[in-house]
Amino acid sequence: MEHALQHLCTADPHLAPWIEQIGPFALQPQPHGFVTLAYAIISQQISLAAARTIRNRLETALGELTPAAILAAEEGALRAAGLSAQKSAYLRDLAARIASGRLELARFPMLADETIIAQLTAVKGIGRWTAEIYLLFALGRLDVLPAADLGLRDAARLVYALPQMPSPRELLALGERWQPYRSVACWYLWQTRRAIRQS
Repeated sequence: MEHALQHLCTADPHLAPWIEQIGPFALQPQPHGFVTLAYAIISQQISLAAARTIRNRLETALGELTPAAILAAEEGALRAAGLSAQKSAYLRDLAARIASGRLELARFPMLADETIIAQLTAVKGIGRWTAEIYLLFALGRLDVLPAADLGLRDAARLVYALPQMPSPRELLALGERWQPYRSVACWYLWQTRRAIRQS
């Protein structure tokens, strides 16, 4: 990580002072597995508090959040926990792919980023942004740039004093200088945006 920070500070003078101000890289990883992917689906377009409530209700109703439990659950139980019909279908699709072996999460650590993204985005309800966030937080991949992330785009606007948020394509171009540590740069951009908004 020391090498990564040296690289970023040298490659990007705009980001360097923020890296120094924020301090050591301290990304909070998420567990690799079904629960994290299921929670990503549950939390789409709702508040984190509402998502946690639904997840807790599901765990109470099903005993544990596993592919087998989701597939065995009656639709009424999933809806009673707070899932919409659409999200229920998404969770069942994810669970079915894992249960059938079409999606082998155990192999993910050995696969290339784009291969994982292709497999995850084949699941109903999982888009590229969700797959990239999973790579970054659950698999600890160091060179991921979820360019559609609004927080990252806004952070880039602030750090580089841009007149407006860069487009995803513009952010990808901007992030070329961070390779092969784009994930690390992303974390510092998120932290920078938080620091600026709190000041």
